[in-house]
Amino acid sequence: MSKKSMNWLLILTLLLSTVLASCAGGATGEEGGAAADVDPSGQTISFWHVWGTGSTGEGLLAIVDEFNATNEYGITVEAVDQGGYSDLEDAMNAAIQSGDLPNIVVGYTNALDTWNSVGTLVDINDYIDDPTYGLTAEEKADFYPGAWESGLNADGVRVGFPHGQSENVLFYNSGWAKDLGFDSAPANWDEFKAQSCAAAEANLADDDAGNDGTGGLVIYAGASNAASWIFAAGGDMLNEAKDGYDFTEDASVATAELWWDLWNEGCAFATESYPNPEFASRRALFTMSSTAGYTYQADAFEDEDAIQDEWGFIPFPPKDSGEGAVNAYGQNSAIVNTTPEQNLASWLFIKWFTSPEVNAEWIEASAYFPIRISAVDLLSDYIAENPLWGTGIDYLSLGVAEPAWSSWSTVRRSTGDAFATVLQSPREDIPTILEELNATAAEAMEELE
Repeated sequence: MSKKSMNWLLILTLLLSTVLASCAGGATGEEGGAAADVDPSGQTISFWHVWGTGSTGEGLLAIVDEFNATNEYGITVEAVDQGGYSDLEDAMNAAIQSGDLPNIVVGYTNALDTWNSVGTLVDINDYIDDPTYGLTAEEKADFYPGAWESGLNADGVRVGFPHGQSENVLFYNSGWAKDLGFDSAPANWDEFKAQSCAAAEANLADDDAGNDGTGGLVIYAGASNAASWIFAAGGDMLNEAKDGYDFTEDASVATAELWWDLWNEGCAFATESYPNPEFASRRALFTMSSTAGYTYQADAFEDEDAIQDEWGFIPFPPKDSGEGAVNAYGQNSAIVNTTPEQNLASWLFIKWFTSPEVNAEWIEASAYFPIRISAVDLLSDYIAENPLWGTGIDYLSLGVAEPAWSSWSTVRRSTGDAFATVLQSPREDIPTILEELNATAAEAMEELE
């Protein structure tokens, strides 16, 4: 049996187990609704996370201890490390079948949407809009748009609530760019191509044969990298009705053509691993990376072969004009549907955890970016100590989130494969490749339905 078939078999198995649990009296149906007349006092909440026992995990435990000691309801949160995201997903899938569920679970939004599709999660919108325990209009407006939208699925159900975020950005060697004659970061795709090609030409023309074929953009044809350029061009990979995918939209086609041009004109190249050494040794003017990787890049500049340069983050430039975009990687928590009392207690912890003051504490512990605009003012000392990290703050308002759909698990792999195929195919084949990607994406959505 193929891995794809196994995935859908698992979903059907989870759905059947959820239905059986409901018939047996389990709290998986309407109990997760409004919070009226629900008393969360004295509840014990299990919070499954992925942050281990390092400094990030220690920071989380300190925050949980603070909540347990100060909340007015006597709620106790028990933080349980489940390893990495794949480990947590395996544990959650097993828990759905056994009925031994946590109350809060961290997860990628496509995984959260899958669990929601089998009736396991609460629509957090019910609590956000609750007149007693919800958020005010001012509080909602305080969230960065990319983070706020990251937990919404195709039906508008809020399967996750953001607690932190990172960004997929361009790492840019501005010091080398200045030596190449460019005084500022590229403002559009033409300028980006000009700088990339100039770097490649410089390496080809120097006396070092070992750097021939390098110099411009390092391309890794992953879906998140493709999405970042599509977002910068004003697209979103969705159809006009926003109920399906469309990779034949103008922005997707333009991204494929840009990548093809860069690759086939020698202005982009690939690396066997993370391109940190290449970026630190003037073999790459640009790389695409999560801001979470900036410490690894900084370490690479300490290597023996590194060339000390000015460098930093920039957003993906717009195709023609505008501000561009970054791919907002929202970290989300979901509320598992158990009992009304535990559901409300879970929301109260999430609400507190994502308040500006506590969000700032979490950011300092985790090095993620804040989800609340007002949290930035509370991070002035941290920003002063970490100025490179602080530059990413300026781009949070440009964040666009990838689809929070369970089908995205399949479609994102197909997207990466399609854009890798683009690089190796004739330019005139791009429309056909993207049409085939559309068909694959439609099939993935149809199987879910």
